[in-house]
Amino acid sequence: MNKSDTIWDQKKFEDIYLEPSRNGLSKPSRLRGTGIKMVNMKEIFAYSRISNPEMELVPMDTKELENYLLKKGDLLFARQSLVASGAGKCSIVLTTPEKTTFESHLIRVRIDPSKANPFFYYYYFISPKGIAKTQSLVMQVAAAGIRASELARLDVDYPSKKTQDKIVTLLEKYDDLIDNNNRRIQLLESMAKLIYNEWFVKFKFPDYKKVKMIDSGTELGDIPNGWEIKSAYDVAAITFGHPFKSNKFCNDDSLKPIVRIRDIISNSTSTYSNEEVDEKYEIHLGDMLIGMDGIFHICKWSNKTAYLNQRVARLRPINDVSKYFLYLSIKPRIERLNDVIVGTTVQHLSQRDFQKMMILVPPKNLMDSFRQVADSIYENGVKLKQKNQNLITTRNLLLPRLMSGEIDVSKLDIKILEVEA
Repeated sequence: MNKSDTIWDQKKFEDIYLEPSRNGLSKPSRLRGTGIKMVNMKEIFAYSRISNPEMELVPMDTKELENYLLKKGDLLFARQSLVASGAGKCSIVLTTPEKTTFESHLIRVRIDPSKANPFFYYYYFISPKGIAKTQSLVMQVAAAGIRASELARLDVDYPSKKTQDKIVTLLEKYDDLIDNNNRRIQLLESMAKLIYNEWFVKFKFPDYKKVKMIDSGTELGDIPNGWEIKSAYDVAAITFGHPFKSNKFCNDDSLKPIVRIRDIISNSTSTYSNEEVDEKYEIHLGDMLIGMDGIFHICKWSNKTAYLNQRVARLRPINDVSKYFLYLSIKPRIERLNDVIVGTTVQHLSQRDFQKMMILVPPKNLMDSFRQVADSIYENGVKLKQKNQNLITTRNLLLPRLMSGEIDVSKLDIKILEVEA
């Protein structure tokens, strides 16, 4: 018997619902594009705390508006996933400044705030204990899935409301700092992108009126005289990952951390190996990584001791190219390739794709001017990502101990944050 069983009561999950859970709206793709924002599976896996990201729009009638809109504190569970570990994934709605609904592959659970703190159960279901609960419901057929009726009948821990509120207050301090840093990162990146677009897309760089536009003879059209068209290999040192043996993968964090495709977005890894590997595969602070299969992403890694797995590529600028110039030049090209490749039988980004990429490179003096402005923004963004990784690590160490009752918060003097109903 674990400690939480001796301290906390148990309840059926549905006993703390404000209303019955509900599966989301089913809208065919031909109807989408205008109307109300809709949380899809991609938002669930991209955001654990949903504020107001860009989403698909769908039309809704009056009855649907009555039944399918989201409110602050609503829990959303993934009903299905292509992999078993994704089914039951839980996110919480922080705010909905615009009317927002949710799609049919999601289950909405609305907690009664007089009985429980919905944010406590969000943390509960992202903790190892809660994940084990939802994974116990997963049925592996064509895709892994859970049923709302079975989710409702789960036995969940039910500490006092005051204990719930204290735990939420502790954990939210970390998540609020993480969100604040993410907003700062987005602001920094938007500043750099604004300058990049002005100089290298609209060609309104310093003294641009003194430079003649010439025909490039390529799909890029007219370009400034003196600029060069190069391949990705001319602006970046590109290293492809090592084929680590999967039978040596483990979760022993004293060994080498291995970065797989699934780790790129989260900037974290839970895969380790004792396999010997050349140091050329090591990832340094600020490196850019691209997943070579499926949906491609670029990120700035924050763990300089990690190693590249196969089907992950690392890019480092060469030939006096600015880091941010490389990042902002490669990113849209990867996204365009993704639009072309996704949906085919084999989704794979190859060395040939990098060789065929056309990168328009300005003269050295303009590149140096951009570097002075943008690379400091890049470095500050990387530092903020590293701070976030430290916050996430600390929060994740606290989470299972708080959710098991191992850390007793009853005697801690914690000012409880008010949670709106």
